[in-house]
Amino acid sequence: MQEITVKELKQKIDNKEDFQLIDVRETFEYEMSNLDGENIPLSGVLIEADKISQDKPVIVHCRSGKRSAVAIMQLEDLGYTNLYNLKGGILAWAAEIDPSMRVY
Repeated sequence: MQEITVKELKQKIDNKEDFQLIDVRETFEYEMSNLDGENIPLSGVLIEADKISQDKPVIVHCRSGKRSAVAIMQLEDLGYTNLYNLKGGILAWAAEIDPSMRVY
């Protein structure tokens, strides 16, 4: 499974690179704190797979990286090859990039 660090993600955001960011946490988690990605909870990833690009890099994240890894494995079974797991998830983002972010 391909991974990306929060520092690499921040660089992509700063450089305005073309990628899709998918947050697989539950809606209430997303509402508490998010990285402006599209919220598709893990339970709906396969149902809403048509919303996930196959034409550009897709970075998938959750709180710690575990649920996003599960989502990536499910999507790879559908033939996706352009997925990256955000290593450490939103917890790593808060620790390394934005300490003011609310985490739980």
